[in-house]
Amino acid sequence: MQEEIIHKLAEEAIRQFGKMPYVATNGKYDDKVENNIFWWTNGFFPGMMWQMYHATGEEIFRESAEKNEIQLDEALDKFTGLDHDMGFVWLHTAVANYRVTGKEQSKIRGLKAANLLAGRFNLAGEFIQAWNHQPGWSIIDSMMNIPLLYWASEETGNPRFKQIAQAHADTLLKYFVRPDVSVGHIGEFDPETGEFIQLLGGQGYDSHSAWSRGQAWALYGFALSYHHTKEIRFLEAAKKIANYFIANVSQTDYLTLVDFKAPYETPKYDASAGCCAACGMLELTELVLDDEKNLYQSAAEKIIKATTEHWLDLDPTRDGLVQNSSQSYHNPEESHVSIVYGDYFYIEALLRLEEKNLFLW
Repeated sequence: MQEEIIHKLAEEAIRQFGKMPYVATNGKYDDKVENNIFWWTNGFFPGMMWQMYHATGEEIFRESAEKNEIQLDEALDKFTGLDHDMGFVWLHTAVANYRVTGKEQSKIRGLKAANLLAGRFNLAGEFIQAWNHQPGWSIIDSMMNIPLLYWASEETGNPRFKQIAQAHADTLLKYFVRPDVSVGHIGEFDPETGEFIQLLGGQGYDSHSAWSRGQAWALYGFALSYHHTKEIRFLEAAKKIANYFIANVSQTDYLTLVDFKAPYETPKYDASAGCCAACGMLELTELVLDDEKNLYQSAAEKIIKATTEHWLDLDPTRDGLVQNSSQSYHNPEESHVSIVYGDYFYIEALLRLEEKNLFLW
């Protein structure tokens, strides 16, 4: 890893100590500790800190991550603002800490979060409810949250967590992945009967489009479900979605558009989608047959190379590492900005390529 990246993130760790960054505007991060302790991205900065501590051994990274973990106890205690994104939050904080240090309190935090996530399972429809205000909605992002349930089963020996995760993955595989292998963002179910109703547009252009970060969540998420279950249908889904992603991103020099099916007057990009997809492809290289590895390895390397050459900000006085991430197709405010999960997935991909990453999923 470049010394400039290590230096910049060490400076960020100091500046952001006790904060939970989300979006950097004009080189300065906001802070979700101040206004939303329940925010879904609150695990990504500490997750990046754990990745950096694992790779470098520099204590500031561990200290920063552990500070955030303790602050997140407020979210567990208050409870009512939590949604399905507990995997993003506690896999990258408490579970990461437990994996590195073996701290019992961190394990307990992770298991609390896993039980809360399992409690969102709709038995009739066999899906995990995404948000509190829509009891019949589930979203593709959840494929990256259910590894918290796989971890809980592995840790406790109780199969119920894995059973819920696997049932949910099967439901999303059935209803979210279209015949052309593009993936929908939001699925609406009848919360009483469990009947599937429709796919909704969500953060993509419309209900028929291919929001690129949704494709990345699905690619990486199904790969991780195969990692934990060894159910071949999940691997086959991940490979097909990866192939779809590669076919599209290769048309734009491996710089990822925010939606692969949307119309554009001028291109709108989402660097975070490419970085997440690259991580999923690198996970696939560890799961597929030898003659398939090069396809995913090569594509991941090209995405990270293009991101580095076009969108990397190495100024240590500015917050945010990767530029040109976009929250969604239609949101003009959070477009072509630095978003914390874009930085996290970029760092994970870099460390995967150097075989120095900490497995957090």
